[in-house]
Amino acid sequence: MRAASFLPLILATALAGCDLAPDYHPPVVTVTDAFKEAGPWHAADPADAAPRGDWWTLFRDPTMDRLEASLDSTNPDLAAALARYDEARAFANQAKSGLFPEIDAGGSSTVNRESATRPLRGNGQPNQYGANQLDVEAGYEVDLWGAVRNRVAAGRAQAQASAADVAAVKLSLSAELAADYLTLRGLDSDANLLADTVANYQKARDLTQTLFQGAVAAGMDVSRAETQLALARAQLSDIEGRRALIEHAIAALLGKTPAELTIPPATPTEALPDLPAGLPSELLQRRPDIAAAERRVAAANAGIGVAKAAFYPSLSLGLLGGEQSTNATLIGLPNSFWTLGPGVSLPLFTGGRLEAQEDLAYAAFHEAGEAYRSTVLHAFQDVEDNLALIKWLGTEAGDVDSGVSQSERTLSIALTLYREGAASYLEVVTAQTTYLQTQLTSIDLRTRRLQADVGLIRALGGSWG
Repeated sequence: MRAASFLPLILATALAGCDLAPDYHPPVVTVTDAFKEAGPWHAADPADAAPRGDWWTLFRDPTMDRLEASLDSTNPDLAAALARYDEARAFANQAKSGLFPEIDAGGSSTVNRESATRPLRGNGQPNQYGANQLDVEAGYEVDLWGAVRNRVAAGRAQAQASAADVAAVKLSLSAELAADYLTLRGLDSDANLLADTVANYQKARDLTQTLFQGAVAAGMDVSRAETQLALARAQLSDIEGRRALIEHAIAALLGKTPAELTIPPATPTEALPDLPAGLPSELLQRRPDIAAAERRVAAANAGIGVAKAAFYPSLSLGLLGGEQSTNATLIGLPNSFWTLGPGVSLPLFTGGRLEAQEDLAYAAFHEAGEAYRSTVLHAFQDVEDNLALIKWLGTEAGDVDSGVSQSERTLSIALTLYREGAASYLEVVTAQTTYLQTQLTSIDLRTRRLQADVGLIRALGGSWG
């Protein structure tokens, strides 16, 4: 009899190692040996010594470094992501508690009155009596089929995914801040150029006015010079307006109102970093959004084990003991009571509920797997896009720089000929317009190249460690 009473415990111990979840393997994604748009990249480690995430120091701009450093403590989106991570950790710890027994203490003290005409009431029973009790209850669900362990695994994977989400949000926000800052400095360059242009156009207008008063130039030349000057001033005002909007966007990223942040205009000092694309296989390890997607696949895989375990018997062990009395004197051997024994539950008919839960678990697993593949494919596209931009923008910048030199030479010749009366002012206006546009294009290309570098860093996961 005593040996037979231990048989359920022996069976429970033997079955506790069962796990009904499928063997987990991350979804397979075909990875090429090299990026298509890599071009003449060479292996390099420019940021190995830098802490993870401080990639913006590659641009060597102290103001950008200061703004990026304050992003962690001020941005509300990042704070919300951290709160979601705390939630995920709490859920993981909640699931982990299922691995341990639950122990509860309780007590009650009541005064009761029994009906004198209650059916089947015994003779001599009092109408009024007290009921006082102190007890301790312990319960433990034996994890026969790995349901609890799979809940713990799923919770842990979800917490890891949430941590990767925090890294992804931080990377996205820091990249957006860097791109906005580079745009701001590009507009500063535009403003400096247009301020110089306005000054030069004023000189050209004054020259035309003098020639007109000396009956050397026509009145049309004066109106053309005035038009050029007015358009340059209008462009400068437009640049100032665009700069104000970018500054407001930076303030919002830093969790501030526009009135709380002022970034003084400055000449851009950012350097074009030499960024290695690395190997495509390394991308799967660097991108936090890929890591988050993969962890969610692992969590869904564990969910299949939980759903399958619901079809099998569940075994729980329970213990209840304490002191019980009708008066205030509780402590004493005659007042003690206890209950000890296992409980078994086996689902016989659930109307298809368990089957539906299993189908749901498999569907969630397949959905997570396809989401992972989609994330990987978009990651490779991001890298290839920015590699292509860096490559072709560099070629375009070389051609534009050549155009700037030639247009400057053309303007100088046109002004000289106009002073000597050998050319009309229309040729000067055309040369001025071309020179200004090529300079603005050159500044815009430099800004776009810097932003493409930021885009590549973001696409590569923000670090090379």
